[in-house]
Amino acid sequence: MKTLHGLDRPLGDTGLVVSPLGLGTVKLGRDQGVKYPSGFTIPDDREARQLLDLARELGINLIDTAPAYGRSEERLGPLLRGQRDAWVIVSKVGEEFEGGQSRFDFSPAHTRLSLERSLKRLETDIIDLVLVHSDGNDVAILRDSGVYETLAELKREGKLRAFGLSGKTVEGGLLALERGDCAMVTYNLNEQGERPVLDYAAEHGKGILIKKALASGHACLGAGVDPVRASFELLFGHPGVASAIIGTINPLHLSHNVATAAAVIRGGH
Repeated sequence: MKTLHGLDRPLGDTGLVVSPLGLGTVKLGRDQGVKYPSGFTIPDDREARQLLDLARELGINLIDTAPAYGRSEERLGPLLRGQRDAWVIVSKVGEEFEGGQSRFDFSPAHTRLSLERSLKRLETDIIDLVLVHSDGNDVAILRDSGVYETLAELKREGKLRAFGLSGKTVEGGLLALERGDCAMVTYNLNEQGERPVLDYAAEHGKGILIKKALASGHACLGAGVDPVRASFELLFGHPGVASAIIGTINPLHLSHNVATAAAVIRGGH
């Protein structure tokens, strides 16, 4: 079985060391308002625990959650009990999901409240990486809302290890890295517009996580080309990329993704 053991890499200069794939957990917490081609059932606790155990077995140490992911954080707290040291936990601030709708609040007061709530839900006294969950107005959020200053304070207080932005623009990604530790960017076979953020990160020792890594790039591929392999060749071919977040709840998909990523990174087949 191909795994990611031995392939961990530094997340920029944060001091965090992460597996090349991370497990996204939106599907553990909500099934409304999510952009997936087919419906799914939220896994029960037994299935969720099996998925997390499999991820660890496959060499994944990075787990990505957010307050906007419905009950994801509050489920992960009990599910990860006794395993805190085995995981690098990423959560977010800025977006709330209530009654089937997203709303955004980047104010210092809400940022602090959100982080304290995440610590409680995740049953931990420190979150490894906290990202601002952008609504698309990346630059305005970073410049005007006070969210980044508040995260820097919380970092000094020892409540988080690193902070950054999960954004939607090149300008936002660059500003996020200039003033913070990490950016989460969209980068895949169809969408490569944020590549300058990856380039900047590689040059300046900053952290990059990739979202929507497998956004179906099937259309632009020739017959017989594995879209997952082609996606990972693109991502891991860039020196700026630390890890790609994969949001599957299907154990077979997870194992296949890991085996493919391991083969690409090791340069084998």
